[in-house]
Amino acid sequence: MEQKTTFDEAEIALLKEALNRSYKERFERATRLYKIQQTMKKATITHKPFISK
Repeated sequence: MEQKTTFDEAEIALLKEALNRSYKERFERATRLYKIQQTMKKATITHKPFISK
């Protein structure tokens, strides 16, 4: 139960911190996350097997 209250307090602290951000900061963070999402969506994972000599 103690861990739950600690988590709730941390979540509330993050929300209060977010309220102090300006609209420009929020926009810049959102666009950065969007760009990362688009990059990850286009990414392909290739696997090269290890070749021992």
